[in-house]
Amino acid sequence: MRKLRHFLYFILLIALDQFTKHLAASNLKENPFIIIPKVFQFTYHENNGAVWGILSGKIIFLILVTFLLLFLMVILYLKIPKDKRYNAIRIILVFICAGAVGNLIDRVFNGYVVDYIYFELIDFPVFNLADCYVTMSSILLIILGLFYYKDEDFEFLSSKSVKTVTADGSDWTEEKIVMNGSGETEEKAAINDSSETEEKAAINGSGETEEKAAINDSDETEDNNGTDEKNAASSNDGADEREDKDN
Repeated sequence: MRKLRHFLYFILLIALDQFTKHLAASNLKENPFIIIPKVFQFTYHENNGAVWGILSGKIIFLILVTFLLLFLMVILYLKIPKDKRYNAIRIILVFICAGAVGNLIDRVFNGYVVDYIYFELIDFPVFNLADCYVTMSSILLIILGLFYYKDEDFEFLSSKSVKTVTADGSDWTEEKIVMNGSGETEEKAAINDSSETEEKAAINGSGETEEKAAINDSDETEDNNGTDEKNAASSNDGADEREDKDN
């Protein structure tokens, strides 16, 4: 359900970006819309480079890079744990992907990106809503990484996921195996520790059993010897009494 909701956000963000670009292309080519004179305005601009006009004329290169980055971000999104603590990262990735796809559509179909937001006061390069998605989300991701998340929160990036099947063969579970410093996995280390413990227990148990058996055997032997001695003494006493009576 969460993935479906995020996909709907993704579609809506792209639609909003394309709608604002359509409005800019339809209404701003001839007359810019001035919000604050000499400070801020909406104007029409065709950008054949990347954000803020960098890499101008490198359309094919930018398209290939965009596809690669989108692929990596989708993989990252799928690797994120289901814990609610990571919801912010999921939303941020949705915004970044939406911004990347919004500008990708322009490059593929128009050969340029439509920009329309212009801060005239500082003569900042003209940009668009998709650029805002990418820039603001990236800044927020950096802030969260520095002040909210800890190093251990990103261990899922270096862990290996292993899929196992349950007894009935219907359900799949994922198990994280984190590599320890010696190169062995924690799972193997746990198995080794368990095996060593069982082996030691078996050795100790066997030793104690043998020792107890030896003690029991020794005690039984001594008891039998004592019984035999008593029986022999009783027999001798009986024989002496019979001899005395005969005499």
